[in-house]
Amino acid sequence: MATEECISQWKQTGDTSTLRNRRTVASSGSVTEDSPRHPAGPSSGGDTHSSNGTSVRLSPRGGSGDGAAGRQLLLLLVVVGLSFSTRLHNISEPPHVCWDETHFGKMGSYYINRTFFFDVHPPLGKMLIGLAGYMSGYDGTFPFIKPGDKYEHHNYAGMRAFCAVLGSFLPIFAYLTVLELSQSHTAALITAALLIFDTGSLTISQYILLDPILLFFIMAAVLSMVKFNQQRHRPFTASWWLWLVLTGVNLAGALGVKFVGLFVILLVGLNTVSDIWRLLGDLNLSLVNIAKHFLARVFGLILLPLFLYVTIFAIHFVVLNKSGPGDGFFSSAFQSRLIGNNLHNASMPEYLAYGSTITVKNLRIAGGYLHSHWHLYPEGVGAKQQQVTAYLHKDYNNLWLVHRQDHNESQSGIPDLVRHGDIIRLEHKETTRNLHSHLHEAPLTKKHFQVTGYGINSTGDANDLWQVEVCGGRKGDLVKVLRSKVRFLHRATGCVLYSSGKTLPKWGWEQVEVTCSPYLKETPSSQWNIEDHINPKLPNISLSVLKPHFLEILLESHIVMIRGNSGLKPKDNEMTSKPWHWPINYQGLRFSGVNDTEYRVYLLGNPVIWWMNLASLGMYLVMVVVASVALQRGFTLDQKRMEHSHVLKRGGGLLLLGWILHYAPFYTMGRVLYYHHYFPAMLFSSMLTGVTLDVLLENTDLLLRPPYSHWLQRGGQMVFLFTVLYSFYLFHPLSYGMTGPLAHEPGSAMTGLKWMDSWEF
Repeated sequence: MATEECISQWKQTGDTSTLRNRRTVASSGSVTEDSPRHPAGPSSGGDTHSSNGTSVRLSPRGGSGDGAAGRQLLLLLVVVGLSFSTRLHNISEPPHVCWDETHFGKMGSYYINRTFFFDVHPPLGKMLIGLAGYMSGYDGTFPFIKPGDKYEHHNYAGMRAFCAVLGSFLPIFAYLTVLELSQSHTAALITAALLIFDTGSLTISQYILLDPILLFFIMAAVLSMVKFNQQRHRPFTASWWLWLVLTGVNLAGALGVKFVGLFVILLVGLNTVSDIWRLLGDLNLSLVNIAKHFLARVFGLILLPLFLYVTIFAIHFVVLNKSGPGDGFFSSAFQSRLIGNNLHNASMPEYLAYGSTITVKNLRIAGGYLHSHWHLYPEGVGAKQQQVTAYLHKDYNNLWLVHRQDHNESQSGIPDLVRHGDIIRLEHKETTRNLHSHLHEAPLTKKHFQVTGYGINSTGDANDLWQVEVCGGRKGDLVKVLRSKVRFLHRATGCVLYSSGKTLPKWGWEQVEVTCSPYLKETPSSQWNIEDHINPKLPNISLSVLKPHFLEILLESHIVMIRGNSGLKPKDNEMTSKPWHWPINYQGLRFSGVNDTEYRVYLLGNPVIWWMNLASLGMYLVMVVVASVALQRGFTLDQKRMEHSHVLKRGGGLLLLGWILHYAPFYTMGRVLYYHHYFPAMLFSSMLTGVTLDVLLENTDLLLRPPYSHWLQRGGQMVFLFTVLYSFYLFHPLSYGMTGPLAHEPGSAMTGLKWMDSWEF
């Protein structure tokens, strides 16, 4: 009765002081309303119980009925109109290649031409770019050599427009997500404004890049998950299944564009675990019903995304069936699939034999073919003997002859086959030098030994002997051409033949260093396979027999992508960054132009919005702590304050978790990092800002009595809107492009706006 009496007094007088100071006498009461409402939290049930025993259901803020529905539709249409108009404005400018368009535009061309290539990301984003180009009339002939190249008559606008359309959905999806989580149109509009008028989100959506495609699928997955959570009181209905399936489809899409899609998969996974745990606590559900819920989620969130993800690669392999620049990154067996590759439809002996002429390919990414030439190592670089390197291209100097250690090959009949454990000599066919190693240090990898060509016309010494080891094999196993992974152990020193991946100086023709490593752990750098195999005394078999099946090439492509990702290094003059730079907007990326005569575009988030997001993160944590302490200490909150507490903890908690999952992992990554990696986290940060600012402004009545509290609330909203719009007006040239004086020069459009020295516009 104490709670009801307190609420009655507040309704009559509008005085909140009683509620703020009144301690709970009995905690069994509940605050409810007569009309049904929907819970907003990601894992809330019908009623959400707070720590003081009360329960709350969220009511839609903004009214109900036909008039409210029309107003809601109008607000959504405004968001849609502003989002699409800002993203599609000046989409064809500048008419030249900008930043990573040189990569992803080129890859779109490869799909149109069906030419195989290698990239560190899964294929869906590039496939969609290629499809957009094809559907819009682009013929795939523009070379995309370097940033700044003019597009001239080539139809590039269709690919840019496709990316811009997907980027236009980001504010819309964020608006709908926050609306579901908070039941507040004000919070949703704040979120939409933050994203629509953010110069960073705008810029990254307007070019031929993977980022807008990735962000589209991430936001679509989050929205579908939240919508699915809202269907929990109608399980197994058509709408329940729809949002479950859409969540799975968008998860597959996110992972199919970039591996960072794993972060949103983790977010959905944690939400699902929480949901299943809630179902286990519902004693009205039988174990059979709980099992049905579990299996439905296994189908929708695991099996369906996995099937779609694998299907993406199946299409990728079918479309890219011609030899191209990506061949050398993959195994010889993989290359035998590609039309135009010298291994395609070729025939050669199946097993390695003495007397054969072979090429030997390293299995690391860009490890190259074992290679030698007449040039010697220079003075001061180990022994002044013939260079042995790894070369990335097909070449006559890649050919080697396989001999027994005593050179006594069979002169007639079928030659003996090479087996696991055999000791051999490898003679360079062109120069007749033997593959050789000794205790001199390698040119670049100083803890390894030098590899050279030594002797002539089959003469040499004991340092020319190498033991063949088939990885995973046993003594006596045969060496299969293309398929066997082989290591060559040097008999005299015990080291293993190794491609370091390091580029030699000019004296080594900038080829890849080959060493003999004393570290015997099996790695791709120390593993080789026999690619070309010529021996007229052996019967040939068609390499089509040796072609790998789909699961093998799927596994190989993922191994190559993961190694490529972890080995990414910055290009010359490329601006990298660190994770702590990102939330403070410390440094942007130059998309186009450098000097005052060029068309300049600079990727930088609207600093007002990004710093507002950063401040709101701290504000959110303070508000949650204050609300939690108040409830723990037994203060009674009215219905409005209970709803706000629920929104902050449930909806805001989900968004905070999303921000953490999409940001914190970058601190553990060893690969090169860039500013644009923060944009998925920035979406969650902006949505959390919308929720936080709305709750803050809704509670102005804790400071002032009506109508002054209402005036303060509306004033705060107007100040926010003016600040966002004016900051966009100031910084929009960064997105839409500018020419003329630089920021530090008089007459520049950005005069006085270079607020941080690290900004480079």
